Amino acid sequence: MVPALLMIDHVHISVKNRDQAELWYKDVLGFERVAEFDSWAKDKGPLTLGNAQGNIHLALFESANIQNTVIAFSVTAENFFAWIEHLKDKGIATNIIDHDLSWSIYFRDPDGNPFEVTTYDYAEVHGYMEWDA
Repeated sequence: MVPALLMIDHVHISVKNRDQAELWYKDVLGFERVAEFDSWAKDKGPLTLGNAQGNIHLALFESANIQNTVIAFSVTAENFFAWIEHLKDKGIATNIIDHDLSWSIYFRDPDGNPFEVTTYDYAEVHGYMEWDA
């Protein structure tokens, strides 16, 4: 039997410049440095950022070789529309896809790391997107 997993603790993200990336992640995603983990950031260790709720952590590793991993965040239909507007206001290119069971917004950080914002409130988003088209 496979032991149970509690949650995703953190995701490793490769960036070219951690200081610049930290500013982007704060400005676009609202992530802030987690002070209790600052000691890890020394000697090329991870710079840990977290969301305001403290339940999502990203570990930024500075690297010349970017290794992309798609990170998908879950949102409500209301926040799905808010994310569309937020990313538009930031001048970030998006691709919005209907997956028949969910809707997703795809975008990238300045280092090319791909992100996805997904809602499973399909009917609510689908009705609006068809009406808006």
